[in-house]
Amino acid sequence: MDWYALTKFAHVVFAIVWVGGGFMLVLSGILAERADDRAAMVANLRNTAKLGNLVFLPASLLTLVSGLVMCWFWAGFSDAWILVGLAGYASTFVVGAGVMKPTSDRLLAAIAAGGLDDAALVAGRRMLRIARFDYTAMLVTIAAMVLKPTSEDVAVLAAMAFLFVAGAVLFLLPRGGGRLASA
Repeated sequence: MDWYALTKFAHVVFAIVWVGGGFMLVLSGILAERADDRAAMVANLRNTAKLGNLVFLPASLLTLVSGLVMCWFWAGFSDAWILVGLAGYASTFVVGAGVMKPTSDRLLAAIAAGGLDDAALVAGRRMLRIARFDYTAMLVTIAAMVLKPTSEDVAVLAAMAFLFVAGAVLFLLPRGGGRLASA
């Protein structure tokens, strides 16, 4: 076994923790939302907020660092699949740092202050919709890592771009008369 194999193993393990753990929280949130279970929704939002800083942020950074190490020493930074992967990471980082963390912090404060009112639950549902988009971006990133398209793989790159845009349209655009839907 060599350093590349060890670094790649670490990269995959960190990605599994980050993407897999977060995906299970998104599914849990969807189930709570569909069941209209306020207690389950509060528990899911609390877990999401706590695990975001404790598990998902460090795992995502370690995924990035191990990927950058592999690029620096072995793969380079010019292949299309690496550029798509870096763009996908940047997208999820911006969503995480710019939307998920501040919303999670506000929701944790509301929970600590005695629970969530209806406005906080609407914010939690909005966060869940944004998380669905985030996982669309992660799916595109994972596809890039596995399929490793080159710049000549126009159909694959176009399909990945279509999936990303479709996720944005489906989960981020306002619904119902121009205002954000509660779900």
